[in-house]
Amino acid sequence: QVQLVESGGGLVQAGGSLRLSCVASGRIFSFNAMGWYRQAPGKQRELVAVITSGGTTNYADSVKGRFTISRENPKNTVWLQMNSLRLEDTAVYYCNAARVLAATVVNYWGQGTQVTVSS
Repeated sequence: QVQLVESGGGLVQAGGSLRLSCVASGRIFSFNAMGWYRQAPGKQRELVAVITSGGTTNYADSVKGRFTISRENPKNTVWLQMNSLRLEDTAVYYCNAARVLAATVVNYWGQGTQVTVSS
C-alpha cells in the first residue's frame, strides 16, 4: 500500500509564493510519473504539473512560468514551487503518483492540501 502525504498549503496573498511537498511512503515503487492536480469549488480536478522519472515536465498553460515542479527519485518526493500566485490558483491541491503495470496505469493520490490566495 502506498501513502502520499502532502504539506505546504496555506493562505497567501496574491503575488506571493508557496512550496508544496509530497512524500510517498509505504510500499514504495519506482513511479513513472509524479505530479500535482488541483480542484477548485464547483470545478473538475485538473492537471497542474507532472514530472516523469526521467525529468520531463509538463505544465498547465495557466501556471507556465509561475510554477515549477521538481522531484527526487530515490526518495519518491515531489515539490511544487508556486510563485506569483493568483486568486484563481485557490484550490485543493492533490499529489499524484502513477505507475505503469502491463500497459495499465495505476494512480495513487494524496488527501489534498488547501491553497487559498487572498487579495
